[in-house]
Amino acid sequence: MSSEPEFGAQSMAAPLRRVLMRSAASAMHGADRQRWHYGPGFDPANAARQHAALAELVAASGARIEWLPDEDDGLADSVFTHDPSLMTDHGAVILSMGKRLRRDEPGLHEVAYRRLGIPVLGRIGGAGQVEGGDCVWVDKTTLAVGRGVRTNQDGIQQLANLLSPRGIAVYGFDLPLWHGEEACLHLMSVISPLADDLALVHAPLLPVAFYQMLGARGIRLVEGDPDEFAASHGLSLNVLPTSPRDVIAVAGFPRTKASMEAAGCTVRTFEADALCIACEGGPTCLTRPILRG
Repeated sequence: MSSEPEFGAQSMAAPLRRVLMRSAASAMHGADRQRWHYGPGFDPANAARQHAALAELVAASGARIEWLPDEDDGLADSVFTHDPSLMTDHGAVILSMGKRLRRDEPGLHEVAYRRLGIPVLGRIGGAGQVEGGDCVWVDKTTLAVGRGVRTNQDGIQQLANLLSPRGIAVYGFDLPLWHGEEACLHLMSVISPLADDLALVHAPLLPVAFYQMLGARGIRLVEGDPDEFAASHGLSLNVLPTSPRDVIAVAGFPRTKASMEAAGCTVRTFEADALCIACEGGPTCLTRPILRG
């Protein structure tokens, strides 16, 4: 009799069963707002409370949270566990961060995976850069990767070299500069899958070829409210599916929430002004799915 899998996540919206997170209470304690490029609304105590509320919603969905250790390592952005690694059905890929202050985070993930008994399929090295926020599973055998200020062609090629032998096609798509090199525009800044055949998007910033791919694959697009997108620096669009059409979102964006609900989604929200809005990372960014399905 085969045992249940403990890892594998080649879908963005299949039921979330296991996820890697890190407490903001430890990681963001004493963080310097200007050094980390956080907004004026950042407050570490409030951020910790808001992160705990998100963790409660994740746990209530039935997902098992695997916590990265609480250590005073000064890595404030390590709460955004989506970015330093990518999970496949064959094991984890340890990525390489485009933001210099985050260069030590992939090592935390590799140690965690070894502790959890999850194989490491490979690593992005040398001059290559790939952040998880630029990686979107279009389907189980197709990975779209945004090429921008955080992910480069070298990294995308290394990722393709690792995944192609496993039957996974990797496609790179150019992202606009948007607010500049210091700001963070990932591919997932402009798309959040809600189900395997449904996605929330900000169409004006979608790469054209990626938009065409989504249409060709039969993925229906729900437009987020453009004013809420602008006001939130894209965080209104950053939602986490815990199962198809059941998502967690940042509170305060009623028109985008209504659009998702009109498409058949159940939307649970949490207050996140001091955490997500101030620090440019939403509920998807704060979670690294280890097992979906």
